[in-house]
Amino acid sequence: MYRQNSTSKYKVIKFADYFSDNNFMTSTLPNDNIKKTFGEQISNKLISEIIRDRIKLNKKRFHANDNISAFINPGELEILQREVAEKVRDLLKSLVIDIDNDHNSQETAERVAKMYLQEVFKGRYHKRPNVTDFPNAKKLDEIYTLGPISVRSACSHHMVPIIGDCWIGIKPGDKVIGISKFARVADWVFSRPHIQEEAVMILADEIEKLCEPKGLAILVKAKHYCMCWRGVKEPNTSMINSIVRGDFRHDTSLKQEFFELVKQQPNGMSCY
Repeated sequence: MYRQNSTSKYKVIKFADYFSDNNFMTSTLPNDNIKKTFGEQISNKLISEIIRDRIKLNKKRFHANDNISAFINPGELEILQREVAEKVRDLLKSLVIDIDNDHNSQETAERVAKMYLQEVFKGRYHKRPNVTDFPNAKKLDEIYTLGPISVRSACSHHMVPIIGDCWIGIKPGDKVIGISKFARVADWVFSRPHIQEEAVMILADEIEKLCEPKGLAILVKAKHYCMCWRGVKEPNTSMINSIVRGDFRHDTSLKQEFFELVKQQPNGMSCY
C-alpha cells in the first residue's frame, strides 16, 4: 500500500495499519503471503525506489532503453508521474527559473512529467501494443517493404530528440501481421531514450517475436538534435543504419532487392 506524505514520499505501510487508518474492520488476519508483503516496519520510500527494488529483486536490467512495464503495478504510474513532476520542479528551480511567478512555467513540471511517462518515453513504461498474427494461408514467399514509418526518440546521452524514418522489409514465414502494426511497434520501441544502433536491434527483435519471418531487414535514417541543436551544430547531417537477418543476410540478391525497393519509395523526413 502507498500513501503520499508532505515530502511526496510514499509510505510502505503495514496491512493492518492500512485498514485501521481507513476505519475498515476485519475479523480475520492476513494470510502468510500478505504478511510477507506488508508485515514490515513502516518506511519512507519513493515509488521510483519501490519499482527499482522490484526490478533488482528479479535481477533484471533497467537501462534507458529497457521496457520496465512488467514491474509497474496498476496505479503506480500515476504516482510516479507526480514524483517526476516534483523532480522537474526542483530542476527548474536549480536553473533559477521563477516557477512561482512566471506564468509560462508554473505548470511546466507537470507537463514535462506527463510528456515523459505518457508520450515520448511511453515505450519504457507501457506494455507493447496488442498485435494479432494470422496464418500465411497463401504461403507468400516474396518480400514486401513498408516505409517511410516516422520514428521519434531521444538521445540517451543528452535527452534531446532523434527524429527520422524507418523502412522494414519482410520475407514472410508461417504467420503475418497487419502492416499498421509495424508502425505501432516501431513507435513503441523508439519511444525511449536510445542510441540509434541499439533501437534498430531492439525493433528487429520485437518483429521477429511477433511474426517469425524467414527474412527481416530494417533501415533507419534520422536526425540527432544532440548534433544539430548543440555541440557541432550540423543541422543537415543525418545518420543511416540498417540491420538484416535471416534470408536477407544469407542471400545477397534479396538484400539488394530490399535496398532498391527502399530507394523507389518516397524519401521521408519531410518535417525538415
